[in-house]
Amino acid sequence: MIEFLTTHAADLLTFAGSAGLVLIYQYYLSWRTRRYPASSAQDVMLAARAAWVGSVMRDRRDILAVQTLRNSTMAASFMASTAVLLIIGVLTLSAQGDKLSGTWHVLNFLGQASAEMWLFKLLMMLFDLLFAFFSFAMSVRIFHHIGYLINVPLDKGKEVAQIRKVEAQINRAGTYYRIGMRAYYFIVPLLFWLFGPIWLLGATVAVVFFMFHLDRAPKHDTDLMG
Repeated sequence: MIEFLTTHAADLLTFAGSAGLVLIYQYYLSWRTRRYPASSAQDVMLAARAAWVGSVMRDRRDILAVQTLRNSTMAASFMASTAVLLIIGVLTLSAQGDKLSGTWHVLNFLGQASAEMWLFKLLMMLFDLLFAFFSFAMSVRIFHHIGYLINVPLDKGKEVAQIRKVEAQINRAGTYYRIGMRAYYFIVPLLFWLFGPIWLLGATVAVVFFMFHLDRAPKHDTDLMG
């Protein structure tokens, strides 16, 4: 174990730095969202989904509810199925590590190539894809339950409680979907890690930069049009 850590110190330190960069960004995003809620795209979508639920349940727009929930369920199901296919692909690569590790490390200017490190990298990719799969699966599960809850007739005196319950559920499903998409984004740095630790760090910086702009809510109507 000590020999493995010493031999592959560059890969492991770069991986730790990449994970630290992602955690720092998530902490910054959480801080920014708490201090400036209107600046977060996530908060905008939370409010939009809550308003949509209230409109659908109060006005009894059942067809709109079914169509929208069907689209959301199909999107989450597609992403979960894609995660399964990618998991199979990673498992296939793991069986060919002795043949491919040398080829993939042609552009490796810092780390050491070995079958053990190759399998470790693929294991991290596998964990990431499994996390994405379970997140999308949970999203599908909750969207399925909402299909029943949102069509229940409102009782007098309990309308607010009923609507709030469905709002919480649909935002929970949306959160699981967002987490699954984040796991998809992070597969990009892990994929570049197969070429070497420098590529991992560069891809992580690029993904964090991408998410920084993706997580920002439009400030004006012109932002939406541009």
